[in-house]
Parts: sequence; structure tokens; C-alpha cells
Amino acid sequence: MHSDTFTDTFIPAASSLREEVLAFAAREYHTKPEYLWKKNPDFAVLRHKDSRKWFGLIMHVPRERLKLGEDASHLTAPPEVDILNVKCDPMLSGSLRMQTGILPGYHMNKSSWISILLDGTVNIEQIFTLLDMSYELTARKTKTKASVVHNTNWIIPANPKYYDIETALAKNPDEPFFWKQSNNIFVGDIIYIYLTAPVSSLLFKCRALEVDIPRQSENKNIRMKRAMKLKLLETYPCGAINRDKLKEHGIYAVRGPRSMPQTLIQEIEML
Repeated sequence: MHSDTFTDTFIPAASSLREEVLAFAAREYHTKPEYLWKKNPDFAVLRHKDSRKWFGLIMHVPRERLKLGEDASHLTAPPEVDILNVKCDPMLSGSLRMQTGILPGYHMNKSSWISILLDGTVNIEQIFTLLDMSYELTARKTKTKASVVHNTNWIIPANPKYYDIETALAKNPDEPFFWKQSNNIFVGDIIYIYLTAPVSSLLFKCRALEVDIPRQSENKNIRMKRAMKLKLLETYPCGAINRDKLKEHGIYAVRGPRSMPQTLIQEIEML
């Protein structure tokens, strides 16, 4: 912690999730909060140890500055509230800000940062997921010769709220199926499908048979112009490769296609 860190005592509101967030950061990233401003002793910075980049900032601010709008709840809500600023994929920020309790980044770049109310409006598990995403987006990127080599093993997310892939594959396990095309995935690549909350488990191993197929989605919740045809290779027990297991191999969030760690592949092959 820097020598210019201030440690004035601040007692959060009883309804604040501040302590849960700080405990999560300490447990998952071994990160302690830094209090850098004497004028604002309650502002807690979370950042990477190696690059010193911020991945989270907890602030205690007047509700009126957040332009929350007025409803019946504002009459009994405390005049000030804790918020958590996290970095966000610009492709997701718009849809996330449509959710109650998630706002454009307060005093941050609003295209790539969001603010989350810590008063219980947003579920704590979703807060942890968004903090995971911020941690990953702000992590130091290393460029090596290996990085230009085509990756052939991918992990991609599937939201069970939008499409019940478990039931679909259970009915026709031998039938190839269409999936939204992901850039950089080619014929022959292996795709592991991770079902997001509430399942939170990697369930399927597939192979790409065809790619870049013009196709519109019939599901109104899925925007798709190109598809890839996948073949199911293996199904894994639910919970065997859960969120905690992914974290052991450096995967803190699956928000889009990403390379599959070789160590995780080896562990899966032993199941």
C-alpha cells in the first residue's frame, strides 16, 4: 500500500454491500483497498498488484448526484449511497445500464465504465461477476510470439435464460446444431460451452464443422447474422467444472469467446 494512503475510519451504512465486495476482492485477487484521498477517506481503490491499474473503485456519494430519478423508494432511502465503479465491455454497457441499480460510470469514461449501487438493488453475485469482468479487462496484456498462433480450443458462454441448450442437446445429441459465429473460430476448432448463472458450469465439448454460415436467429433474444455448425463431442456432469474450477485456471468470467487454458483441458480429460 502506498505511503500516501489515508486510513481515516469510515463506517458504511448497514445496508451497504461494501464489506462483501472488499472481502471478495481480498479472497479472489489478494487485493487490499487503498484509500488515497484525505478529502474522501471512504473512497476505496482496488487495483492490480503488477500493473497498478484500477479494476474497482468504491465511493460514497449523494444519491442526487447520480440522477436516479424519483419513485416511492427515494422517500425512505438514505441521502447517500455506496457505489462500485467497474470497467465494462462497451458492447455490454448499454444493456447493463438498462438494469435498475446499474448506471453510467460516475466520474469515469461512461462508454467503458459503469457504476453499481451497493445498497442491495443489484444482486451480490452479479456484482461479483461484474467485478470479475473488470479485473480481467484491466489485467496486463503480454504480447508473445505464441499470441499470434491460432488458438484451437475455446470456451464460450451460453445463457440458459435465453436458450435451453441442455434440453436441445439431450433430445438430439448426435445432430449438429447452429451457434452464433464467433470471430477467430475456424473449422476443426474445439469449443467448450459454459452455461452462465444460475447453472454456472461448463457442460459441453463440441467441434466446429462449418463456420461463417449466413443465418438469422429465430430467438428474439439472440442477435445473429452468421452462424457456425457445431457437433457435440462430450457432455460433462453439471457442477464438475464449475465457476470455482475455472478460477483455479485463471478464468474469472466468461463474457465472450476466449482461449481455453491447456491446464484446464488436461484436467477435464481426466474426468
